[in-house]
Amino acid sequence: MAKEKFLEYKGKPLVRSGNTVYYGDMNDPYVVCLNIKDADELKDIKLAKSVTVQLLSTDESLPPLQRIIKKSEKAGLFTALDLGATWLERQLKKDSQ
Repeated sequence: MAKEKFLEYKGKPLVRSGNTVYYGDMNDPYVVCLNIKDADELKDIKLAKSVTVQLLSTDESLPPLQRIIKKSEKAGLFTALDLGATWLERQLKKDSQ
């Protein structure tokens, strides 16, 4: 069976479910969750206007609120994704030392 290929950003998978985008590998200790709270219409597409960024632990033994490592609000999907990618990279590097 062939491995499913995901859209990637900086070498890590991006998976969308409705207004939520997950960035990172679920096998890693952390992932980023981007929740699109508000969007504007531009012709025939929707552009994210307000996005919640969360750095989450993938440790399922922790209660949901303790899994949130960092949280922020950003304007625009790219700004939110760029921040989340930086957080994720730094946290994974910190844990590997």
